[in-house]
Amino acid sequence: MKKYLILSVLFTACYSLFAQDFAKIDPSPMDATYYPAKAAKRFFESTPEKIEALTPKVKILYSRPQKKGREIFGNLVPYNKLWRAGANEIPELILNVPAEIGEKKLAAGNYSFAILPTKDSWTLYINSATDMWGAYTFDESKNVTEVIANTKIAANEIEAFSMVLYQKSDNLIHLKIGWDNTIAEFPITLLQ
Repeated sequence: MKKYLILSVLFTACYSLFAQDFAKIDPSPMDATYYPAKAAKRFFESTPEKIEALTPKVKILYSRPQKKGREIFGNLVPYNKLWRAGANEIPELILNVPAEIGEKKLAAGNYSFAILPTKDSWTLYINSATDMWGAYTFDESKNVTEVIANTKIAANEIEAFSMVLYQKSDNLIHLKIGWDNTIAEFPITLLQ
């Protein structure tokens, strides 16, 4: 009897251990883009000066849906309707230094953003609220600035929704966003 009790306890313990399943892999994985681009790998540099030079000034966390043969803009992503700029959670903009976006000075901190796409331009809305799923609860009263950028046709089709931060000139970086055959760039002036 004691033997069956021990086996029963072991079985229950093992079952409960395996009952904690991991979530399935998300088809739109989360990614990050930094300025400077190698900020996440800065500690592999050889000198303290090089490490310091790569300290992140701007970081964006976002999800990357795939095109998968679908018509994106004007269909999957409707024109004239606020879009979360990717999939899943709304992108998070992390400013580690003050910046000017859309002629508005923003303090270092965490923000979110969404895009209003039209056929020829995108309006980027920077918002003070974060941690939202999609743009369903995007409160426009919390917008801190906006920027309009004309769209361009990509030279090659962009399968995975993508963002990159790159230096355009001294203290001026661009947030370049692209998917399918559409690209838009938004200027960010670093104030430190």
